[in-house]
Amino acid sequence: MAADHDRHDRHDRHDRLDRAFAALADPVRRAIIARLSTGPATVNELAEPFSITVQAVSQHVQVLEQAGLVTRTREAQRRPVHLDPAALEAVTAWIDTCRLQTERSYRRLDAVLERLKEQQ
Repeated sequence: MAADHDRHDRHDRHDRLDRAFAALADPVRRAIIARLSTGPATVNELAEPFSITVQAVSQHVQVLEQAGLVTRTREAQRRPVHLDPAALEAVTAWIDTCRLQTERSYRRLDAVLERLKEQQ
């Protein structure tokens, strides 16, 4: 039973990562994330630097929302979009894990090459 739960959790994490990376594959969405890293903004505010419609920016925000990277709140008439730092941290943690594993592999390879060099 615990193994099934662990498998389900892993699947959920992978699914969230897949959605996050798919959302971040678009340069407009990456720019929106970068802007939101400085603080919340409305869709109209997010649309200002782009030469696309507010509707198109709203669709990009929806993709980011579905990926769990942003949330929207209601403040009177405003609906600001907020970056979800925990979701972004999950993405960077996965990247860091891969980077560390790769670095360990290269260090092992360096050690083997150094031993071979010393034997010559």
